[in-house]
Amino acid sequence: MSNKELLTSSYDFALPKELIATHPANPRDSAKLLVYNRATGEVSHLKFSDLETLIPKDCALIFNDTKVIKARLFGKKESGGKIELLINRALNAHDVNVYIRGKVKIGTEIFFANDLVAIVKELHEDGSRVVNFYQNATALRFEELLPIIDKIGHIPLPPYIQREDNKEDESEYQSVFAKEEGAVAAPTASLHFTKEQHERVCKNFAHAYVTLHVGSGTFKPVECETITEHPMHSEYYAISDAAKKLLDSDIKILSIGTTSTRTIEFYARSEKQRGEANLFLHPNNKPLRVDHLLTNFHLPKSTLLMLVASFTGLEKAQELYKTAIEEKYRFYSYGDAMLIL
Repeated sequence: MSNKELLTSSYDFALPKELIATHPANPRDSAKLLVYNRATGEVSHLKFSDLETLIPKDCALIFNDTKVIKARLFGKKESGGKIELLINRALNAHDVNVYIRGKVKIGTEIFFANDLVAIVKELHEDGSRVVNFYQNATALRFEELLPIIDKIGHIPLPPYIQREDNKEDESEYQSVFAKEEGAVAAPTASLHFTKEQHERVCKNFAHAYVTLHVGSGTFKPVECETITEHPMHSEYYAISDAAKKLLDSDIKILSIGTTSTRTIEFYARSEKQRGEANLFLHPNNKPLRVDHLLTNFHLPKSTLLMLVASFTGLEKAQELYKTAIEEKYRFYSYGDAMLIL
């Protein structure tokens, strides 16, 4: 293990702005797919629609069935000042961790459409806030809040997609198998599956679902000099009984996305079927259970790029990203995909 693999600066790279995907591929499976075979060292350039022909035989797929909620809300303070609130995650039935654009203090009330009100309860040093939501003076549980924000909220597109969300994003920034509401960011490798392709893959391969509610911490760059000093964010996860059965067997696993990978690997270490996952995979903390990875191309200095390097090693990850830039792959949430075999 070289020190280079633990330096945050090793995971930096320059990305031409035009390679940041601001809209999804249409159809979804027309996205490009870079395939890296670790056994042979071969790199090939295909389409996502070729995926079924590439999955090793006797391999099981694990998907993340989390569903993105309309977590971005626009409201006003009592003074009339405009304010933007981004839900990050539910902490318990009533306390919700959020980010607020605009000055607030404990006790500040924020007013939204449909008689929805948020009252600030705590201010945290990391910039997040804890609020409680009310409708007509009645305290709302998080599950009661969801149908309300579904009417008045906006899809929380990542900050690097520098445009307002639109009607298309309501379906496109969501996997075709999204089911469990709670994420504020999509598990992006999943976005490439069309309904037909997902059905075909599930018909031909063993598969199961886990749930990891992706938080906005997934976009947070590593700011420490050494990656092992980074305080990893925590997210709620649950492993279905069907997924547990596959993970407890010796079948090879293809993990669909970094979020499924973190969930599987947290389970491999803790043996707990649900709870809070805060696992940081990197070249010094390699996967124990996942054999193959399907993923998108990630931000510089992100924990997601470090996770990719936990499969390939730092030098190979740098090389693959250099190739992807040269071949004009589209990056980030709406971008193209990579399959690591």
